[in-house]
Amino acid sequence: MAKILVVDDSQLVRTQLRKALEEVKHQVVEAENGKIGFEAWKANPDLKLIICDVNMPEVDGIGMLTLLSEAKPANLCPIIMLTTESKNELKEKGRALGVRAWMIKPFTPDKLLAVLEKLKI
Repeated sequence: MAKILVVDDSQLVRTQLRKALEEVKHQVVEAENGKIGFEAWKANPDLKLIICDVNMPEVDGIGMLTLLSEAKPANLCPIIMLTTESKNELKEKGRALGVRAWMIKPFTPDKLLAVLEKLKI
């Protein structure tokens, strides 16, 4: 199926996402912050989706999206923000940087898979 980049500073959340995604045969690449996530994105040109938290050390989710935007990729894959943040100004920043869906933690695998289906992943 699809190769998906999961960027979250919580090992527990990354493990939960990996389990849910691998159960439906997706391949998962993990990163614990936006800086490592950006490097993982550069190293995996065949990514079909990015799932990213907002609040992370070193480089946060919005910072990572800014790095992606500045890289001016010709074919940036869809991005889902999975976060505890629900502020409209953050959502607007995210949309301006290419976010296609905004999910609030905690998530359920069913809701996540429904969003993936909507995005045709």
